[in-house]
Amino acid sequence: TTKFYAHDEENRCKVGDIVRIREHRPISKLKRWIVVEILPQK
Repeated sequence: TTKFYAHDEENRCKVGDIVRIREHRPISKLKRWIVVEILPQK
């Protein structure tokens, strides 16, 4: 696991969620990724 600062526009993610992210233009000083989807838990 790796920690990334990713923008969650709809505030759907919770701590521990596994998500798919993609690179995006800088949103803030640290955020350069956006959440594309939340993957199902196993």
